[in-house]
Amino acid sequence: MILAGDIGGTKSNLGLFDVRDGALVRVAHKRYGSHDHAGLHEIAQDFLSETGAKISSAGFGIAGPVLQNRVQASNIPWVVDGAEMAKFLALARVLLLNDLQATAYGVSVLGPEDVETIASGIPVENATRAVIAAGTGLGQSILYWDGGQYVALPSEAGHADFAPNTDQQADLWKFLKSRNEFVYQELILAGRGFQRVHEFLDPSVRHPGFDGPSAGVPQGVDPAAEITELALSGACPVCVAAVNLWIEIYGSEAGNLALRAVARGGIYVAGGIAVKILPKLKEGRFAAAAHRKSDAGGFALKDVPMHVILDEECPLKGAAYGAWKSVS
Repeated sequence: MILAGDIGGTKSNLGLFDVRDGALVRVAHKRYGSHDHAGLHEIAQDFLSETGAKISSAGFGIAGPVLQNRVQASNIPWVVDGAEMAKFLALARVLLLNDLQATAYGVSVLGPEDVETIASGIPVENATRAVIAAGTGLGQSILYWDGGQYVALPSEAGHADFAPNTDQQADLWKFLKSRNEFVYQELILAGRGFQRVHEFLDPSVRHPGFDGPSAGVPQGVDPAAEITELALSGACPVCVAAVNLWIEIYGSEAGNLALRAVARGGIYVAGGIAVKILPKLKEGRFAAAAHRKSDAGGFALKDVPMHVILDEECPLKGAAYGAWKSVS
């Protein structure tokens, strides 16, 4: 039995997987609020006590850079050490993966029903794939074929500089620079980025969640959810403009990643935000921004397929896949 985890800044999902007929099968699952617990040891102990399972391997995808099988998690005050977790779980080894590295491995076990194609392109078998996901933060990974299977590379590209490519985006950069020492991708391409873009476009228009609990707003009102819901309904023109600009920047960064990786195998857009705003992604603005690049010779971005991952358990399945295949 394989213990797998998708550990994020907002929520942590744990699952038990079995291998049946050469495929992973999930047999148990539980979701935890990350900030409600002291660390991975605590939720793993709770989960295994509930299930009573005896595990043979374990893998965890965690938001943050994994260095020497140890990670200081992003957005939550957890430090996860693979050697300590292995001792705690009575295993020879515990695999720790960057969260987007885990998501990338999850692409290998997705079915056709688990993705929505937003640009068909021309698929190339066993070609390099690009994986990008905006959520609590921004993650990116590259999948390359080693001759026998796909191998996922970790990155911290969400902290790379934001490079505007229109006059409006240049003005957004100036707006953010006046408030931050560094203007990096994750300032925009994450849930918190929607409010920043909205305030840039029109600071006079505000919604209840913008001011938070201190202004009498109930705990849990999410400005990103407010903005995206109002944009989808068309009820707030500023929200529509904010989401459209956000999508253009997201598509542009996805195209940058595909260029860097020569990702003829496709761009895979993961994360809960993409699923929530799927109707907007399908309008074509995302793909158009990804395509709007300098000529790269024989590599044409318009030929790269683009898919939105619908299965929110993709990173959890990827962590299980990594533990099963003993990748990395």
